[in-house]
Amino acid sequence: MENRYGVNEGKEKMVESRGKRFECYAVRTTVVTGEDLLEDIIDEFVMPVLYREDIVFISEKMIACTEGRAYPVDEINPGFFATMLSHFVTRSVHGIGLAIPETMQCAIHEAGLPRILLAAFAGGVGRLFSKKGWFYVIAGKKVAAIDGPCSCTLPPYNHYVVLAPEAPERTAKRISRMLGGNTVLIVDANDLGCEILGMSDRLMDVGFYKELLKQNPLGQEAQCTPIGILRPITKKI
Repeated sequence: MENRYGVNEGKEKMVESRGKRFECYAVRTTVVTGEDLLEDIIDEFVMPVLYREDIVFISEKMIACTEGRAYPVDEINPGFFATMLSHFVTRSVHGIGLAIPETMQCAIHEAGLPRILLAAFAGGVGRLFSKKGWFYVIAGKKVAAIDGPCSCTLPPYNHYVVLAPEAPERTAKRISRMLGGNTVLIVDANDLGCEILGMSDRLMDVGFYKELLKQNPLGQEAQCTPIGILRPITKKI
């Protein structure tokens, strides 16, 4: 079982927030596709390594793939507005985002054209005041979580657009029930930080877990580790 989980290269095993310390592991899986059942993935890769007090965090991309929300980029047909708006998006070294017509078309499909146009206007105003992120404040988390094709992504998803999960909070609660009650987080993490899209308990402290996961322990390339575990470190007296 030991080779099923570990610490990705360049990541720290020990993480801490507000005086509480955890061991942070990444769980290796096979390449997850729309043919896989979420229940089978949890049963095969999580259950054998799980401790009762563990907190499980799962990439939103993996959840979306099991839901069939990953699309080959060459099967997406961008419209006029998607093509036009994508030209105003700044490309980042951390991901292509909405800077190509195909991902922008998916954003329009997810949020609706009026909302995306309003978000684009807000983003333009934000630039005038040197403020970043106004576009996504209006467009919403589902749009912010859209992943475009990237050469460093695990094949075949280096040629796919992957949307956000349909209902991440509901899915987090469902997985928690599968595990017998362990805390579960659905996360959108990258090398810039972490957003929590869904959690099994509404009363959880989002800021606390974002701090623990800010190093992006699942990695952003071809590690094939879409699931992670936070294991509390308890002091022995």
